Amino acid sequence: MRSFVRENSLSLFFGGIFLASLVGETFAGMHQFNAQQAAVGLGQLTWFQYVLSADFAVDVAENWQSEFLQFLLYLTATVWLLQRGSPESKELDKAGRETDKDQKVGRHAQKDSPSWAAAGGSRTRLYSSSLAIVMGAIFLGCWLVQSVAGWAAFNENRLQQLQDPIGWRSYLLNADFWSRTLQNWQSEFLAVGSMAVLSIYLRQRGSPESKPVGEPHTATGVEG
Repeated sequence: MRSFVRENSLSLFFGGIFLASLVGETFAGMHQFNAQQAAVGLGQLTWFQYVLSADFAVDVAENWQSEFLQFLLYLTATVWLLQRGSPESKELDKAGRETDKDQKVGRHAQKDSPSWAAAGGSRTRLYSSSLAIVMGAIFLGCWLVQSVAGWAAFNENRLQQLQDPIGWRSYLLNADFWSRTLQNWQSEFLAVGSMAVLSIYLRQRGSPESKPVGEPHTATGVEG
């Protein structure tokens, strides 16, 4: 058990704080929602009702989609784009998808390489982009959930104000949808860009996301 925890401590740590944060969000969101309902003389929701509500779904989905978009863009942009001096960048002479030998695929695969890396053909091509494909699918799925849940929550507010509801396609062009979307996108893009640039000059000893403390600022693609 000790060995399992040590060898999987990173995923266990983030999985634990994710669940704790999500549970905390359900209670904080429920109290905020019920306070708004009380202010206009409407009924209260139980915790279970709130968790199944469109308001909770849109709040969660709009954050998840932006996170997976961040990783999707990061994965694909760093194939070709470089940042001199950053450990978040590849070395300056390695832009692109690299050779089969560099990537250890096909006849260059090792004995313990994944089977699809050694298979060649369409399976290797698919496996070569599998991480971006899955990230992209999760992003699109979360964005779709955000649009549907946001549409439902938006129409609930309109009905409370004695206004007619609008259709889903109309909601996709509505400022509410794009405000929810862009307020998350801009923060993710800022965070990724800041990490790429700040890691040129700043260090975190022992972290693979940082260069070794003594590496020069110009060292590119070097991780601690």
